[in-house]
Amino acid sequence: MSQVAAYQAPASQHYDVVIVGGAMYGSSVAWFLASNKDFDGRILVVEKDPTYEFTSTAHTNSCMRQQFSREINVRISQFAADFVKNLRRYFDDDPRVPELTIQNYGYMYLADNEPFADVLRENQAIQVACGAGTKIMTPEEIKRDYPFYKVDDLVVGSHNLIDEGYFDGNTLFDWWKRSAREKGVEFLTNEVVDMTLNAAGSAVDTVVLASGDKVSCGQVVNASGPRAVLTSRMAGIELPVEPRKRYTFIFDAAEPLDRDLPLTIDPTGIHVRTDGTYYLAGCPPDVDPAVDYNDFVEDPAIWENKVWPAIANRIPQFEAIKLVNSWAGHYAFNTFDQNAILGPHTTVKNFIFVNGFSGHGFQQSPAMGRGTAEMITYGEYRSLDLSPFHYDRIENNEPFVEKAVI
Repeated sequence: MSQVAAYQAPASQHYDVVIVGGAMYGSSVAWFLASNKDFDGRILVVEKDPTYEFTSTAHTNSCMRQQFSREINVRISQFAADFVKNLRRYFDDDPRVPELTIQNYGYMYLADNEPFADVLRENQAIQVACGAGTKIMTPEEIKRDYPFYKVDDLVVGSHNLIDEGYFDGNTLFDWWKRSAREKGVEFLTNEVVDMTLNAAGSAVDTVVLASGDKVSCGQVVNASGPRAVLTSRMAGIELPVEPRKRYTFIFDAAEPLDRDLPLTIDPTGIHVRTDGTYYLAGCPPDVDPAVDYNDFVEDPAIWENKVWPAIANRIPQFEAIKLVNSWAGHYAFNTFDQNAILGPHTTVKNFIFVNGFSGHGFQQSPAMGRGTAEMITYGEYRSLDLSPFHYDRIENNEPFVEKAVI
């Protein structure tokens, strides 16, 4: 079957909201909209690949943390933790919805110099003020709780065992899609290839699909992940989001650790954590350019020359390990300030962003999906004020700086 033959035709010629991209963010926004009693419009989600094989969603490591340097980012993750732990309640106590938990082994940021130690201390004060359980640990305290670490080069560590670690993001994603469909959202296998603006250039009037179909729309949501700028350009908008390659490695240890390994951010930039009976490690490349949207080629040298030496140095038990799986995925990397881009465009008023999450997407998706649905429904936020992430900061050259970016 040809790709064109696989396209589906939309059921209507008009939708109140057209969401471009049906992975984690497209499904989150669709579900929160459809679940909002004050929203009664028609929703279309257009996704070109219903297998989601090459999406950031498919390559997620499903981690969650509260260790951020900005209060709003901490609050966003706190809502995510509540949402995950109370998933069935958020789905109106539907008995089909599973009970999820967070594996709270926490993140362990390690500092080997005083300037970074000071950053961790400053961040910890912000996190604690928000109710997070982050603690600053001396090397002796780290060694006491986690004897397998090498600590002689460390100044401090920052660790939190409350609502921080791993969660089952794929189940959350699946239920957003399933429930949104049941609530009337139309998921369409097709591709948005163009948009037509009104005469004033102040709104998107029509979305053009690869099948040749055209639909008029009230609002358009850009949920295109690493391809966000390709979608925004259809409306004449530039966006500082590009695909950056990130590498993940799953390995087995000849001598497994005797307790869970926190998601450890080593001073080298490598991160490593428990992953069931195995361990997961990851990193960016030393040279980190934008890559082609279809480039998922791995680089074995990164494991051999960068990752393995770093984790073996930090955890000597990991001298004897065996690589069992690996993959390369894409961050939707915001080159401006590595934070989300949300809200309406300043000129094309009905073009809504949920883009540029730079690796924070899964853990931020409940709060960002809810907030975007509020903005579409009410023209304002009714829960968390997400306006610091709005697109206008890019036009005004006012970065929203987050110090705790991995």
